[in-house]
Amino acid sequence: MLPSDLLIHRPRGDSLEAKQLPLEESWVAIAANLIALFQVTVGDTQGSLNQKLQDLEGEDTDYRIKRGLAHILRSSFSTFEIVSPLDPQTLRQRVFATAATGTPSPAAAKRHLESLANQLTQELDKDVEPTHIQQGLYADLKENRILTQFDAPTPEALIHRYNLSQVQGIFYRASHVVLNLHRNDPGEYKLMFRYLKLFRLMTYIEGEADQGFTITIDGPASLFKASTRYGLDIAKLVPAILHVTRWHLRATLQWKDSYTKSQSEKAYTLDSTCDLVSHYPPGKAYDSMVEAAFAERWSALVDKGKTQWQLEREVDLIPIPGSVMIPDFRLVHPDGRVFLLEIVGYWRPDYLRKKFAQVQKSDCQNLILAVSERLNLAKAGVNIKNVPAKIVWFKDKLQPKPVLTLLDGLEETAPPL
Repeated sequence: MLPSDLLIHRPRGDSLEAKQLPLEESWVAIAANLIALFQVTVGDTQGSLNQKLQDLEGEDTDYRIKRGLAHILRSSFSTFEIVSPLDPQTLRQRVFATAATGTPSPAAAKRHLESLANQLTQELDKDVEPTHIQQGLYADLKENRILTQFDAPTPEALIHRYNLSQVQGIFYRASHVVLNLHRNDPGEYKLMFRYLKLFRLMTYIEGEADQGFTITIDGPASLFKASTRYGLDIAKLVPAILHVTRWHLRATLQWKDSYTKSQSEKAYTLDSTCDLVSHYPPGKAYDSMVEAAFAERWSALVDKGKTQWQLEREVDLIPIPGSVMIPDFRLVHPDGRVFLLEIVGYWRPDYLRKKFAQVQKSDCQNLILAVSERLNLAKAGVNIKNVPAKIVWFKDKLQPKPVLTLLDGLEETAPPL
């Protein structure tokens, strides 16, 4: 996404218009030149890259667009690393300590670098030259970091990403968003709700799969203290919406005029007929590393024949008033027993309150909650004794064993598939 100073939005009556680049030869050529510049700079410093980008900008009036394209290449397709024989701070301490043992002079500095290079070669069991020390001494400064990898997009893909980022920036100042998901494939609903859950958005959901859903999202400008981070979370949802076949969105924005500094309310609408292109994959395997690691451990047990319980990712939506629940996993036994598993890891207190309120409203008799012991449930106002679901506790990693132990004690209580 783009920082606020690179967003180009213009008011159009009571609405806003985001800058969009057409896939014309001139813009494709500019995008291609920027991509080529990044490619030839691999192995060089970020400072060198910035200087080349500044030279490429020249005095053209479209410099903000070029900076926006370059920002996307830098933040989404580039890897910058600190290249130094030691942690730069430790390296500086070693160099300064060595230099303090003698009288400063060019000859002494050369001897000290050669001496330290020999020491590090022995300590690290790899060749360290004096030039490596000189380059690594301040390698932790942003401008000295090395562009080690660049995954070049096509010029057209870069332009699509730029256009999407300009639209995403509109939602930084949203106070209210209403998203209508018309009747679609159930899998699209599930993907959409998973992204809502992933980005921890405050939502109210009405509807059902056969008719469609209306999702109301409170924006950052509706909070007691506007949160830029929360605005970014809403903006991150836009590429996910593009994977839904039929939808319509309307956002209420708190717009501040850059010249008069006056504040006014604007509206922005978007629907499934737009030309925006998503860079998100059609489906996301897991919402967190905890889920991914748990699934991997469970799969290993199944492969070894240590359990008959199958762990499935695709689960049914559980409708509740004002929302839906999408448990993380479904546990299915060959004899027909089924349990749903929801992992509650590290969340904000307001999310915890909402999560456990959903569990109580769901009236789901075969739900298991795996809850992190590190959560401060009391601070969130959650009394675990009032939660109707079965509970499994875990610390940093959720292991299959406590879940299987619980399942063994519930042999006759789960409803059939």
